Amino acid sequence: MNNTHYIFVTGGVTSSLGKGIISASLAKLLQARGYNVTIQKLDPYINVDPGTLNPYEHGECYVTVDGAETDLDLGHYERFTNQPTTQANNVTTGRIYSTVINKERKGDYLGETVQIIPHITDEIKNRIRLLENQSNFDFVITEIGGTVGDIESLPYIEAVRQLKWELGNQALVIHLTLIPYLAAAGELKTKPTQHSVKQLLQLGVQPDILVCRTEKHLNLNIRHKVALFCNVETTSVIESIDTETIYNVPLLMQEEGLDTEVLRKLNVKDNRKTNLTNWEKFLSRLKNPTHEITIGLVGKYVELKDSYKSILESFVHAGAENLCKVNIKMISSEKIDEENLETTLKNLHGIVVAPGFGNRGIEGKILAIKYARENKVPFLGICLGMQCAVIEYARNVLGMENAHSTEMNPRTKFPVIDFMEEQKNINNMGGTMRLGAYSCQLFEGSKALDAYKKEKIEERHRHRYEFNNQYLESFTNGGMKITGINPKRDLVEIVEIPSHPWFVGVQFHPEYSSTVANPHPLFVSFVNAALNTK
Repeated sequence: MNNTHYIFVTGGVTSSLGKGIISASLAKLLQARGYNVTIQKLDPYINVDPGTLNPYEHGECYVTVDGAETDLDLGHYERFTNQPTTQANNVTTGRIYSTVINKERKGDYLGETVQIIPHITDEIKNRIRLLENQSNFDFVITEIGGTVGDIESLPYIEAVRQLKWELGNQALVIHLTLIPYLAAAGELKTKPTQHSVKQLLQLGVQPDILVCRTEKHLNLNIRHKVALFCNVETTSVIESIDTETIYNVPLLMQEEGLDTEVLRKLNVKDNRKTNLTNWEKFLSRLKNPTHEITIGLVGKYVELKDSYKSILESFVHAGAENLCKVNIKMISSEKIDEENLETTLKNLHGIVVAPGFGNRGIEGKILAIKYARENKVPFLGICLGMQCAVIEYARNVLGMENAHSTEMNPRTKFPVIDFMEEQKNINNMGGTMRLGAYSCQLFEGSKALDAYKKEKIEERHRHRYEFNNQYLESFTNGGMKITGINPKRDLVEIVEIPSHPWFVGVQFHPEYSSTVANPHPLFVSFVNAALNTK
């Protein structure tokens, strides 16, 4: 047996308590001690991946470097640890069942009756342990999606029970739960936590550590009470109090001794100091800005901020880098029209047009881009945002009346954005787009090259449509320059307007690769341009 240790993070009482942030924070603490750590997410839904899910259903779909469409928690994992994730870091029930059924159809089970136990649970265990073969990880942290008691999560909890038995002192379970404060009674209540742990015990899993989400500090009496009723040591009752920013959580968990308790429980002898110097410097810059700007984020899913989670976090990173507080004004593209355009956008220091699919809200995005272009407001277009910038320029500068993308108008006279050639014979929706990291060559004299400081870059993609190269000459002669291309396919990756202070559209998703340790250069440059405009 190898030396990889496994940490399972479960949740109870309610969803959205922050299992992903706790997992990422623990990984950061262990990493800061010098350990090699990775995190994976087990999602109970039957979709093979979130690629076909509406953002209102599941928030942002995060894309890894190897082209996997995954849960947005993987974005948190990467932003905290500065380590790339892959397909192996996100497992869904749909993928598990697909694999087992395919094996059954091929006869791999030699005529056995295929059952939840052992076949489904064995496949889950195989996926959990797959990561230990990819790299020499000291710790694999596995977050179980949903809450204990969900019918969808039962096979995962059973797999955890089996693995904990098989791995012995190389595995432990952290259970994240809620201790609510009832204002009417004026006290914290531990019963939800007790019932959550009891439900976990009924499934055969004893949590080793409890992380208790709370809005009030836990006194020693509360900790003793929780420990007594939940069969854990008092030192294993960890407070996770509400905080102003998720980036405080690693420091709060360090103060609570979460990493120390984990190592003690796993019998890992460790005297190394936790080095969070760079993280603390980032937090200092984040909390002590010398400037303040407002950026408008124009999209069609603005009611749910998780739909643009990576973009919002990229502005946190870029803001700290510029010692600037970046306020984000969420603007529904469906509500923008000629009459309210000026009043909606007039006080912004920069405008971002978000990625997306479909026709809804497109004309509002195009109007916002026209405003940014004509009023010299710094502009960043991401994926569909870049495509809308091309459409707007074609219509209003190059005189191509009703120019459009064939995604929105297949019969447009000027298809300046068109279906990618390799996409034309694809019928299935899931996992078939241009996905993952592709190379891009940057051109001299461009804002992109100024930002990246290197000529060759790699960025992650998620799209089916692209700039139509038949119109390349028209745009170049008309004042919109192509400043980045994919060298293998001559696909347009970046467009800019040199006469504008800062106008950049990118076909890729820069937000996916922004981390605390390495804020994305395009966002840093964009925030700086917005500051200069202000």
